[in-house]
Amino acid sequence: MTELLWGREPARSRGPKPAITLTEIAEAGIAIADAEGLDAVSMQRVAGELPVTKMALYRHVPGKTELVAVMSDLAMGPPPERPALPWREALRTWALDLYDGFARHPWLLQSTIGRRLLGPNELAWLERGLAALAGTDLNGGEQLDAILVVTSHVRNIAQQTATFPGQSTGLSEEEMEQALGRILATEGERFPHLMRAMQTTADSEGQGLEFGLDRILDGLDLLLRRRVAVPD
Repeated sequence: MTELLWGREPARSRGPKPAITLTEIAEAGIAIADAEGLDAVSMQRVAGELPVTKMALYRHVPGKTELVAVMSDLAMGPPPERPALPWREALRTWALDLYDGFARHPWLLQSTIGRRLLGPNELAWLERGLAALAGTDLNGGEQLDAILVVTSHVRNIAQQTATFPGQSTGLSEEEMEQALGRILATEGERFPHLMRAMQTTADSEGQGLEFGLDRILDGLDLLLRRRVAVPD
């Protein structure tokens, strides 16, 4: 797995030059996952999108697990280059960039969970997030925990708002809102707090990502200010 993720193709036996590369295989898998969801990706399906047989893929990647790992790191890509910013603005920008990545490839929310080997692009994202906090008084463990909290918030909002190809509740977002509106129109007395909240959402609709992110950053800012006011 290390060799695959870190750009070293498996050793090949002598013979004609392969018709495809590992990157091309992963790109074909990404296209399938983007269009139809991660469950649609299989060695057979990927081979069908390329000018090779299924067996030919195994010269490059042992199976679907390894393929998805390579796909994930390739789809993540390196973090965008940003100008130098104060820690809060830098971490906020980093988080919004991360959200955009999940929005482009929702299946990454499924493939990038659990204990696993990280590839160069994913580690580059972690490095960039930590770089935003490098000049603060947070120690290494606190910096990593801060990144974990911010990433968890970004992932949670992305999960709640994502549309996963191949997986559907049968309702669009608009249809779900209309259905809830009809329910509250007849059952509103049972849910008075929800009714009042829904009536005042116009100005804050869709702002859960930034609202939560700013509250996390407020907490980090408060912690750092307290350390300056009360030095060790």
